[in-house]
Amino acid sequence: MKKEINVVGAIIIKNNTILCAQRGETKALANLWEFPGGKIEVGETPIEALKRELIEELEVKVAVKEEVFDHTSYEYDFGVVHLTTFVCELIEGEPVLTEHRSIKWLRPEELSELEWAPADIPAVKKLEKYKDQGAI
Repeated sequence: MKKEINVVGAIIIKNNTILCAQRGETKALANLWEFPGGKIEVGETPIEALKRELIEELEVKVAVKEEVFDHTSYEYDFGVVHLTTFVCELIEGEPVLTEHRSIKWLRPEELSELEWAPADIPAVKKLEKYKDQGAI
């Protein structure tokens, strides 16, 4: 039986663009793009984990909308990832690259130009539907 891994991802919005983060070369899924976040630790709620991870990974603070944006499960060779994404607003700091190789701020219709980690793709497709609405 494969390891079950519960993770959270942040859809960080700024000026109707979304923060996209490219995984580092030494990480699993190297160089693929993702919504930043990470594993939920024992005793943490998903929102607490997301806030902690964003401080650790990007040195930013966010306001997290309580409603889940998307939830998906994807089976990788190293385990089954259960990814829950939340829409967030950047409230303090500018992203600093501590673990990621690169970041980009893209409009929803530009997201598909990147090569995303498979677990993030359902949220990307859902976000692309917002392109005609002008806001997320």
